[in-house]
Amino acid sequence: MNLLVMLYLLLLAGGIVWFVLYYLAQFRIASLLRTHHPQQWRIIADPEGGRPSAMRTWMRMQRVLRLTRPRLPELLQDAAITRWFRLWRLAPWLAWACWFAAVFLQWKAR
Repeated sequence: MNLLVMLYLLLLAGGIVWFVLYYLAQFRIASLLRTHHPQQWRIIADPEGGRPSAMRTWMRMQRVLRLTRPRLPELLQDAAITRWFRLWRLAPWLAWACWFAAVFLQWKAR
């Protein structure tokens, strides 16, 4: 198989892996919050009004993760949450870089 074809397929697979890691990191952060910081997790998981639902919890978690200052790991000072948070922040950039590089290779092959 041609080297460029192998590189193209690896870049596509790399993009998928980084996107999967992005979503896995969110679930891992939530799991660590539930076990290590139950009081802070209760703030995220318990809705102000109405019934709790998975979608509401996910949306509230997104809001907490996207706060600009202060960041969640800085507030909790938890090394495991900090590692997963960094992966969560970096993974989409790496995924899109892989996919754009794959598209560039496809464009150059024509």
